Amino acid sequence: YILGISAFYHDSAACLIKDGDIIAAAQEERFTRKKHDSSFPSHAIKYCLQEANISNEEITNVVFYEKPFVKFERLLETYLAFAPKGFKSFAAAMPIWIKEKLFQKSMITKELNETLGTSINWRKKLLFSEHHLSHAASAFYPSPFESAAILTLDGVGEWTTTSLAVGKNKQIKVLKEIHFPHSLGLLYSAFTYYTGFKVNSGEYKVMGLAPYGEPKYADLITENLINIDEDGSFHLDMSYFDYATGL
Repeated sequence: YILGISAFYHDSAACLIKDGDIIAAAQEERFTRKKHDSSFPSHAIKYCLQEANISNEEITNVVFYEKPFVKFERLLETYLAFAPKGFKSFAAAMPIWIKEKLFQKSMITKELNETLGTSINWRKKLLFSEHHLSHAASAFYPSPFESAAILTLDGVGEWTTTSLAVGKNKQIKVLKEIHFPHSLGLLYSAFTYYTGFKVNSGEYKVMGLAPYGEPKYADLITENLINIDEDGSFHLDMSYFDYATGL
């Protein structure tokens, strides 16, 4: 049994897998009734174990969906690259990282102890996966295909915003990546914010509204904001964007 958890960002969730099959999965907001709940998914974890009818001792590993240290490295390198611009954002972000996020392994272990008890050494069972590999796995492994091309696009993981991988049987091999700050997800979030919706929350509303409009700004966007190459790769004109160093 492998327990997968997502927490501390938005829409916390838990998923339980047995020998590659999904046994149970749930988002924390279903239990707490807090929309986009980002807290540790204690209720979702308990639900998954209850649904599978197993004890804590039967969990082989717990896997978190990204690598916090690599993400922290990206933040530091980005602030250094843009310095002195972004100091306000840097000053706001660092205390949270130093106090909480940098020690996420200890934090998750503590939460697992509180949720599932201290009789098991959860720290020893805890593993961290790369963000986009987590996305690729969540698409490929439940699919009916023995082999497939896998394309992932989102805001940003540790460094990666877009990845191209090949899945074959149990293996996933990443072939190409596009890195931060060039991101289709963050471009979408920029429009979400610009139109008055909340980032990491209102994107689905923007997506739902999009078919009712006319794409009259499409040329303006491709001429100014984003350059798309023949092979499908892209880069943004960062003079239009503030997300690398802004609040």
